[in-house]
Amino acid sequence: MAAKSSGIYLKKKFGQHFLRDETVVQRMLSYVDVTEQSSVFEVGCGEGVLTKEILHYNPERLWIFEIDPDWAEHVEKELDDERITMHITNILDVDFIAFEKDAPWILLSNLPYQIVFPFMYLMQKKCHLISEAVVMMQEEVAQKIMKKSGRGYGYPSLFLQHFFNFKLKDKIPPGAFYPPPKVNSRLLYFKPKEHVEPIPDEQEFWKFIKMLFRQPRRTIRNNLLQTHFNLSLIPEEQLKLRAQQMSMNDCLKLWELLRKK
Repeated sequence: MAAKSSGIYLKKKFGQHFLRDETVVQRMLSYVDVTEQSSVFEVGCGEGVLTKEILHYNPERLWIFEIDPDWAEHVEKELDDERITMHITNILDVDFIAFEKDAPWILLSNLPYQIVFPFMYLMQKKCHLISEAVVMMQEEVAQKIMKKSGRGYGYPSLFLQHFFNFKLKDKIPPGAFYPPPKVNSRLLYFKPKEHVEPIPDEQEFWKFIKMLFRQPRRTIRNNLLQTHFNLSLIPEEQLKLRAQQMSMNDCLKLWELLRKK
């Protein structure tokens, strides 16, 4: 039988695991600077536990993006606060033009786990609108984002680290949620970099990185063998390396060797 809270059934298709641990919620708020002038947005309010804590910090406005109309209605009725603007929609479908007027925004969210990477890529496109953020995600995914080499390291790590500064925060056990997920979770703090190093032919570079990490455990030679790149330009010892052994700086140097040839 589906889990139920406040008379509302939880829906598996939305990945609903509601954060209920007040201590964890307070920790989330401690990592950001919410003031009376702040614009804050939350993705997936659920029962509204995090929402209530955000309001205690008295931001000027709080926009909520909740895909489930049952919970959106519940939170609006329970809190009845004029600072809240409820958007019943999928955050991945939102037109962020509306954010421009009140930017910069602070993001706080217990993210639905199935949208973490699409959401993070969306935030990269809109990073000029964000000052800082704390989001909850699976422990494994947070570690993957932070990786510098080895297993789990790949395109997402390189791409997201290029645009954001990240800090791993509290590790959160399943018991902090209802219903408890089957994995540990992690609070991840991030903020856009003030200066992002330019990359020559950047769009093509990221396509190249995807090729390089197509199968991260394979050698660079094997991953690039069926591409148009001239592998004779790459030193033999480097061709024998795995993509997971390549730092961002290594990848940029390799790109310089290959991009115009």
